[in-house]
Amino acid sequence: MNPSSTNPPSQQKAVLVTGAAKRLGREIALHFARQGWDVAVHYGRSEQEAQETLAQILGLGVKANAFQADLANEQAVKALFVDVSKQFPNLHCLVNSASIFEYDRANSASPLSTKSLQDHMQINLAAPILLSQLMFEYQKNNLTKSDVLPSVIQLLDQKLINLNPDYLSYTLSKAALATSVEVLAMDFAPILRVVGLAPGISLLSGDQTEDGFSKAHQMTPLGKSSTPIDIAKAAVFLADSNAITGTTLYVDGGQHLLPSSRDVMFKTN
Repeated sequence: MNPSSTNPPSQQKAVLVTGAAKRLGREIALHFARQGWDVAVHYGRSEQEAQETLAQILGLGVKANAFQADLANEQAVKALFVDVSKQFPNLHCLVNSASIFEYDRANSASPLSTKSLQDHMQINLAAPILLSQLMFEYQKNNLTKSDVLPSVIQLLDQKLINLNPDYLSYTLSKAALATSVEVLAMDFAPILRVVGLAPGISLLSGDQTEDGFSKAHQMTPLGKSSTPIDIAKAAVFLADSNAITGTTLYVDGGQHLLPSSRDVMFKTN
């Protein structure tokens, strides 16, 4: 782990963002820092990208540190939270952004396998739930005065209300995580809020081309889907919104309003 900044201990709120080394997690972590939050940057294998993200966050004048953990390992998940909460006793928000997104489809040359389903469920569902439980226990045992209730933000997907058969294991794992938003919100109230954040197509994925992404990004009622900064701004908004729990915010340019029989990236190749 890298040493945090040498600034005096901060009284401001801190956030743990999983998968914060790159893609949406990175933008979310950076935007929390821009808004004055201290930031715990989790990463799995992307150490170089995590160091770059950490350097940018420290450059914004807040406290930050990077934490490596394999989210497929339950003991590593628990150790991650212990380490973060020790270094950031002002931990006020958990953003479960880390996920895997690998192709399978029941009626295809790449059908669902037990391993694929288990891998997606471990990273996309079990790890976020474990961290959410740890966040609840921590908040319950460390009640502090704050104008805003602590929160867990689960990164979901607009396709959950715009279903298609592509990426079956991924879809099933995110659907289960979406269900947990309501269940955990009831279970953790009034100590901890739990909310979902569902992006639309925001970044290139897989073997998608720049041209294909550009076309796919425009396939919404607004003529554009979400950008990484749209998602980051929404995450900070949810973290600061006392009355929001047990529901999901769709930030996708209305993409979920246009039913599709295929994942949008396959419609632009």
